[in-house]
Amino acid sequence: MSLQRLRLYQLVSPALPVGAFSYAEGLEVLVQSGRLGEAEAVRAWLEAELARGALCVEAAALPRLMQLQAQGDWAAVRDLDGWLLAQREAPELRAQQRQMGWSLQQLLADLGWPLPAAAARLAWPAAFAHAGHSLELAPGDVVEAYLHGWIANQLSAAVRLVPLGPTEAQRLLLALGPQLAARAQELSLADPRNLWSSGIGAGIAQLGQGELYSRLFRS
Repeated sequence: MSLQRLRLYQLVSPALPVGAFSYAEGLEVLVQSGRLGEAEAVRAWLEAELARGALCVEAAALPRLMQLQAQGDWAAVRDLDGWLLAQREAPELRAQQRQMGWSLQQLLADLGWPLPAAAARLAWPAAFAHAGHSLELAPGDVVEAYLHGWIANQLSAAVRLVPLGPTEAQRLLLALGPQLAARAQELSLADPRNLWSSGIGAGIAQLGQGELYSRLFRS
């Protein structure tokens, strides 16, 4: 087994201390409104986001972000980082991206891969790209890991919200595997600025998170 593969496993591990477990990205709103109440609805939600959500724009940007970081072009990194952050309509989502990005940057600095001061406070996608570059991972693998990590986190939230049993969550993860792999390959070759998100329902759900009377998650 290659060292790069082991490093990839570490990057997508739920033990990575970035606080991903505290976010549901609008899933809680949909569950409380009765729109997601069983496994097939969750699967349809995940398939739609993989096909046309903001997640795809971010994933497509990862190879470019890694390239820019390798070149030391931090001004371009920050420009693309800000553009990606602007794609997220909900303030809770932007706060999530900033918090997770900062947590990952702190972890990487502690592990020996600090970012220069000019690139401080990157949001989650750019920080994830920095992790991939620092760990010497292939850009395509980083894109696939980004998509997998998002799906796994959504399923973790669904287990606590829908309710969805852990076995059913694993069944869904297996079923989504072919689409995830195909989408990762497509996005690895795509220009993020030529893509767009049509996940309007996701954006509306995420905007509604702050209006919930009670909630388990931060987004």
